[in-house]
Amino acid sequence: MDKFEDLEKWIKLTGDRAKLDAKANDTYIVHKTAEGQIVKEYNKGDIVPVADSDASHV
Repeated sequence: MDKFEDLEKWIKLTGDRAKLDAKANDTYIVHKTAEGQIVKEYNKGDIVPVADSDASHV
């Protein structure tokens, strides 16, 4: 494997671990979608968009 394949593997494993932790603690993970939107993803499959972070600081 080259360095990029190793990095992609570690990133995927980190995301999988975050999902397991969220399920065990009955919480959610936050991630960026392919469209660039930041969302909360609950372990039951619900996906909730996060409000624009710039608006909360005004």
